Amino acid sequence: MDNVVYKINATDNVATALTSFKHGETANIRGAEEGVIDANEEIHIGHKIALSFIAQGAPIVKYGISIGTATQDISPGDWVHLHVMCSNYDRRSASLDVVTGAPKDIKYE
Repeated sequence: MDNVVYKINATDNVATALTSFKHGETANIRGAEEGVIDANEEIHIGHKIALSFIAQGAPIVKYGISIGTATQDISPGDWVHLHVMCSNYDRRSASLDVVTGAPKDIKYE
């Protein structure tokens, strides 16, 4: 199966991975845009990939709306997740571990 990402709205600057793929692999863009994008890092199924340059402080756009703000510059092909963005919908997400989702702001004894 080919690597595929899906761009939901024409104004989106990210797409969702419909398959997982590795650094350097090419994914076919489907949906509101047709084309290809090369992954700069491993992208897991269901995660976002940048389709264009997103400057620090700029909106992350998915569904045609801003879902968050870039906390650093993001290049086309980069994985877009909590390590490079602040969510508009879940401010606490910034304190969650990127891989496991476990809270980092609570100390368990």
